[in-house]
Amino acid sequence: MTENIEHASVKATVTIEDLEKIDIRVGTILKVEDLPRSKTVSVLTVDFGDHQRTILSSLREEREDPAEIEGKQALFVLNLQPRKISGVTSEGMLYDIGFSDGIKPALAIPERPVPNGCRLG
Repeated sequence: MTENIEHASVKATVTIEDLEKIDIRVGTILKVEDLPRSKTVSVLTVDFGDHQRTILSSLREEREDPAEIEGKQALFVLNLQPRKISGVTSEGMLYDIGFSDGIKPALAIPERPVPNGCRLG
């Protein structure tokens, strides 16, 4: 079933050079926990093959059961400037689809399993 959305206008044009600066990789979500002192943010432990990272995401705002994404592969931005929330540092950003359009979000995932750490592009 497809949900209806109000279509947003296309954002400003970026160059290929700007786009190539973004390091997007596949990782497997190992664990999802609540961030203490936050009603919306979850702490994800993500495996990128040669290392693991902690990534914060507003999953509790978006999903009834954030733990439902444990064990799934998804796309992440790895070279985003680290950001500290409630004493925990986020080392990237999870890509999901739909929340900005007011629908239940879906993970941006590869069509088949690929090695953790694989780059987009």
